[in-house]
Amino acid sequence: MRVNDTLLQQRLPAHHTQHAQDVLLRPAAVLLLLVPQAKEDYILFTLRSQKLRNHRGQISFPGGKKDKDDKSLEYTALRETHEEIGIQAEQVKVLGALPSFATHTGFYVYPFVGRLPWPVTFIPEVAEIDEVFQVPVSHLRNPDIYHLEWRQVNEQDYAVHFYQYQHHTIWGITAHILHDFLSRLST
Repeated sequence: MRVNDTLLQQRLPAHHTQHAQDVLLRPAAVLLLLVPQAKEDYILFTLRSQKLRNHRGQISFPGGKKDKDDKSLEYTALRETHEEIGIQAEQVKVLGALPSFATHTGFYVYPFVGRLPWPVTFIPEVAEIDEVFQVPVSHLRNPDIYHLEWRQVNEQDYAVHFYQYQHHTIWGITAHILHDFLSRLST
């Protein structure tokens, strides 16, 4: 499936404004990257290193905490993408932003959507990333690879989305962002 960039841009705000809640939470930004290959768009994911202290071995989008010197949240997402997988900011066409949200782990996450031309070479930062892989959008839209569970954290119920791709389970914040993105393709 090919994603229509013009239609997607109409469905996404152009950028994020940082929320007042960031005083209490740590702002972070991530980048959902669409990568065209042959007749299909793919979404890029990373597998976090087993050596990391937090979220080791989990599937994620490139991104991370906002540094005090970052001029914007979009800049944070692009900087972190470069640091984690070697993609230069000028290689990415940012198409817009998905809704931001607070996590129970103390972050306020600002997701962005971008397009990355193919072919491209990934240079994973081995201290942070064990693998870079891509999943066809058509696969992610298949209801047979998706399920929803309810989990309780600090006496509050949360919907947790799960997507299966080969031996990878995409869940948590990454699946939350992915689910939001995919729902925008359906409307």
